[in-house]
Amino acid sequence: MNARSAASHSNRDFAKGLARAFAGALIFALPMLMTMEMWWLGFYVDRGRLLLLLLAAFVLLVPLCRIVGFRSTDGGILEDVVDAFTALGTGIVASALILFLLGVIASGMPASEILGKIAIEAVPASIGAALARGQLGARADEGDGEDALDVEDSYATELFLMVVGALFIAFNLAPTEEMMSIAFMMTPWHALALVVFSLLVLHAFVYALDFKGEHELPEGMNSLTGILVFTMAGYGIALLVSLYVLWTFGWTNGMALGPIAMMTAVLGFPAALGAGSARLVV
Repeated sequence: MNARSAASHSNRDFAKGLARAFAGALIFALPMLMTMEMWWLGFYVDRGRLLLLLLAAFVLLVPLCRIVGFRSTDGGILEDVVDAFTALGTGIVASALILFLLGVIASGMPASEILGKIAIEAVPASIGAALARGQLGARADEGDGEDALDVEDSYATELFLMVVGALFIAFNLAPTEEMMSIAFMMTPWHALALVVFSLLVLHAFVYALDFKGEHELPEGMNSLTGILVFTMAGYGIALLVSLYVLWTFGWTNGMALGPIAMMTAVLGFPAALGAGSARLVV
């Protein structure tokens, strides 16, 4: 294959990956693109917190593109950074297009409102763009097979995937007022029972139910140690992600520690499911 043919083939692959990224952005973010609470958050959420959220999303996208990006990467960190920018840009374009088609943003709106609505929707959309390679068939038809995803299954990788899964699910539910309503309806005993149930479900998703993507405990590690280093760590991640998302969306403003803890426990349940099921997606 000469240089021109190789360049043409590379461009076609990138265009195909970009199309998959756009499709992934729509599939993963469409429920939030059509949710009124998300539109209002884009209007009034603190701009400093929104900027921090975008930066955090980009930091997550870089290793996510290495693990299962929307195209095969043979380069180093620079190529992963480029792919992360591409995923984020795709999420922004997809969000802007759908919000415009739905009439949620219009030319007469203040620029701050338009940018806020697009930015907050771009976070789940960009994650969907990055995950598109694994979910929309690129593994099979790019000719690289599993070697294209030959990423070390380290402890850090497992925890990172839990962060991504927890963030995606928490992002879906945190904007809704139900999180606060449920927290106020629950008693401390309900919260304690929910914490225990969340731990059981998380452990089952990770190791006990033989789902696709599950991993056996490392050789020489007993069940108790596995619970501590994977299940407990995963639930801790789910709680921290939940608290961060609640803070970003302003639900913790003016709240005492008790209600904040209850809301975190409530959101921590679906976030734990996201953490435990992250391997099912990637």
